[in-house]
Amino acid sequence: MEDVNELMVQRMKKIEGLKKDGINPFSNSFEVKNTSRDVFDRYGDISGEELEKNKDRVSVAGRVMALRSFGKASFFHIQDRSGRIQGYIKKDRVGDDIYNFFKGLDIGDIVGIEGDVFKTRTEELTILVDKITLLTKSIRPLPEKWHGLTDVELRFRQRYLDIMVNPQVKEVFEKRRLIIRLIREFLDKRDFVEVETPMLHPLPGGAAARPFITHHNALNMELYMRIAPELYLKRLLVGGLERVYEINRNFRNEGISTQHNPEFTMLEFYCAYATYERLMDITEMMISSISEKVCGSMTLTYQGTEIDLTPPWERITLKDALVKYGGLKREMLGDRDGLMKFAKERGVEVEADAPTGKVLVELFEKLVEDKLIQPTFVTMYPVEVSPLSRRNEKDPSVTDRFELFIYGREMANAFSELTDPIDQRERFEKQVEGREEGASMDHDFLKALEYGMPPAAGEGIGIDRLVMLLTDSPSIREVIFFPLLRAEKR
Repeated sequence: MEDVNELMVQRMKKIEGLKKDGINPFSNSFEVKNTSRDVFDRYGDISGEELEKNKDRVSVAGRVMALRSFGKASFFHIQDRSGRIQGYIKKDRVGDDIYNFFKGLDIGDIVGIEGDVFKTRTEELTILVDKITLLTKSIRPLPEKWHGLTDVELRFRQRYLDIMVNPQVKEVFEKRRLIIRLIREFLDKRDFVEVETPMLHPLPGGAAARPFITHHNALNMELYMRIAPELYLKRLLVGGLERVYEINRNFRNEGISTQHNPEFTMLEFYCAYATYERLMDITEMMISSISEKVCGSMTLTYQGTEIDLTPPWERITLKDALVKYGGLKREMLGDRDGLMKFAKERGVEVEADAPTGKVLVELFEKLVEDKLIQPTFVTMYPVEVSPLSRRNEKDPSVTDRFELFIYGREMANAFSELTDPIDQRERFEKQVEGREEGASMDHDFLKALEYGMPPAAGEGIGIDRLVMLLTDSPSIREVIFFPLLRAEKR
């Protein structure tokens, strides 16, 4: 820290010296005409001999990332949004004043350079500098080695520095942007309409989760940061928007882990006159095609494990999964007492008064989920844990619902929607009576259902987890620009 402070003092002195010499250390007077990538695209394949005859001048701006001085000449690299390029400045070309000014620059400074393009003896494309302009004087030094920022806490807390000095981090976020764009293209081509629904809700709802609570002063009312947009998107189905989707933030006042952040990005989409089976087909097509465009293949490696996203994916009921992967005997599935005994033997904690459906789900989460490595649709979830899902007509104890698992993680949740307002009211009442997280009696939503909602299916996909998968990122914090961290001690 002392070395950093001393360097900062030295740079502050340089700023004062620049000002005395009439040089603005924070200028905005340089016209950028090229990016580094543009220069490589235009001149990278041209031979050195041809470049010597070329009279084009280029104008690039970026951050100085490396400096090598050889007395009367210096090489340096600057980095802009598209990459890095080398500059070469000679004292006998630019004169004493400009060269001495250049020698006073530091790694981290932002400069604009102009000049011709040539190739060095090692064939590196380089800008021969005629003019250099200081645009921003960096006061705080970068890490000693630009590739050496490895402190995880520092990386996430100072993401701007992480992006600056770790090129692979920027690549992750470029892929994230591409993934979201491809999702939009996929849905837009299928006549879905992108919408925006409220972030502040008068009631929590749409998922079983603990909300963040805030207060609106003017209306003197409590509001909840949304835990899911579901109930508002369904209102739009009632209104006649038959295919809608939203990509936006949800907020849940819960724990933080490698898979959870209190604010996260979710895709939710709803399709009238469709069933959950249709959404399985859509999900397979969407994720596999995006993988092919982002990763170059439907087969990828995640954390050392090969994942094959080539459709079709396995489809299995929750009860069958418990038998196949969880060690349950089929005759136990309807025996609540037997399930409770089995759970205790396996160390799975279940509330003493939990209904059979909840016991099954607790066992599934603890004994089965982490075994679902390849993409797997798990269907037929119990009614007790699916308050917004349509009952299955053959077995009313379960719903027409699926969750998608990849690498043992839930990636999506979908179901054929409950359109019966009487059934929906009863389920809301049971949720409220049971004091479930995120439960509320949303009378306005019930009113909307009473006008009539078309049969439909809806789905939510966690964008952050999808990006984790397609970028081989071990933690959700790697794919969120600014993940929530504990307050920094000062």
